[in-house]
Amino acid sequence: MEIQGPVTVNITRIVKPGCEEPFEKELHEYIQRTLNLPGQLGVHVMKPAAGTSRDYGIVRKFASRAALDEYRKSREYLEWSEGARIYTEGDARLEELSGLESWFTLPGAKTMVPPPKYKMATLTLLGVYPSITLLSRLLGPPIKGWPGWTQGLLLNLILVPLLTWVIMPRLSRLFAGWLFPKEQAVRPNRASP
Repeated sequence: MEIQGPVTVNITRIVKPGCEEPFEKELHEYIQRTLNLPGQLGVHVMKPAAGTSRDYGIVRKFASRAALDEYRKSREYLEWSEGARIYTEGDARLEELSGLESWFTLPGAKTMVPPPKYKMATLTLLGVYPSITLLSRLLGPPIKGWPGWTQGLLLNLILVPLLTWVIMPRLSRLFAGWLFPKEQAVRPNRASP
């Protein structure tokens, strides 16, 4: 079944000891070169805390499955995939998500079984309710005379990116122990980046 809508790809690369600095430099340059490729919605890099691991998490969002497929065929991607081998051990771990599950995956972690739907719904409510309440109070008075649909559109244009890139990643990290208990099964998923 083909995924419709945005696709999130979580990539984990294990960097060789002593290669962290050149890997980060090359990764930064690569990201700058590829952010303007068609269908790119953003990228986030999760650098491991000093002394914890050598796993770097790279989360890329694409507008669609077709955009992801085109990205994987791009010259930039193919050159990066080959060049990154100098700094990394083995193949990258790859996981593709769509929908709310992408909010509840910790970058840099092994591929995990998504949390139960009730946990995702609870955490989403914790992110949405205060955000929409605050936005409504802040923006309500200035847009009071606007038609209802434009008020709703403006609030959602602010709320959706705020949830996707700011609030839900932070809530997912904050509640990681509850979302992903230690006894939860972890599925290894190795693939080319």
